[in-house]
Amino acid sequence: MTPKEKRAAAFGLLGAAFGIGFVIGPALGGFLGSVSPRLPFWVAGGLALANFVYGWLILPESLPPERRSARFDLKGANPLGALRLLRRYPHALGLIVVVFLTQFAQFSLNSTFVLFADYRFQWGPQEVGYTLALVGLCSGIVQAGLVGRLVRRFGERRLMLTGLSFGIAGFVTFGLGATPLLFLAGIPLLALAGLGGPPAQAILTQQVDPGEQGRLQGAISAMAGLATIFGPFLFTQVFAAFIGPQADLHVPGAAFLLSAVLLAAALLLGWRVTARFARAPAAAAPPPSQPAVEPGPPG
Repeated sequence: MTPKEKRAAAFGLLGAAFGIGFVIGPALGGFLGSVSPRLPFWVAGGLALANFVYGWLILPESLPPERRSARFDLKGANPLGALRLLRRYPHALGLIVVVFLTQFAQFSLNSTFVLFADYRFQWGPQEVGYTLALVGLCSGIVQAGLVGRLVRRFGERRLMLTGLSFGIAGFVTFGLGATPLLFLAGIPLLALAGLGGPPAQAILTQQVDPGEQGRLQGAISAMAGLATIFGPFLFTQVFAAFIGPQADLHVPGAAFLLSAVLLAAALLLGWRVTARFARAPAAAAPPPSQPAVEPGPPG
């Protein structure tokens, strides 16, 4: 429903909403859990119900009736089936992979951050909670306050590539930071990595037919689901392999360095599949309007 030129900013707001939840959610869950171990689940269920009611009664439908001809196909209701739709849009498929690699890389934080912080710095729940809250706060500020402004100045492609570059730098800093201060220096870099996701999704929406925007978001969600399945397994195994007694190379931050490699691959792929945007000639400016000429008196 958002105009093309404003979609990156809109996706940034969605990312900022996630960042706010990342800050408030754990604190709220901890407080509710201190009252009763079951209470956080009841509250989460109530919030999900409120979300359903809001979507049913208030959220407007983005797909007009004339574009609702497609029927539900059970064969396509899986991640691979969702991606088959994108074979008609090769540039979209490439960007889908970029988004997947970005989401997959984030699971090194979700899966190993607590383990890494305890192993490397002997941080307890309080230090970990404060650090994750800082991560969510910085990410929310970047995506809500900077994406919309910077995309107007630098364009979606450049901002996407810049965000991926910051992500690489952030994960390398996390992986190699030998002291808490050096490690914390990676937080603003990873927050600035949030500049890359909203422009990538905005570019994606411009590559498919308007009637298939919902399927596109479904394909993105499918890839996020695959990252959720395989990310925790991979990164925890990498973390264990590089701190174990049989490790030839002791690198506690190996999982973060692997994320940097994944983002480097996403950067190269994103640069390649969006190169046509950089080569596209600028639209010719319309000729200046000529002032109206008053007809002279008949001679």
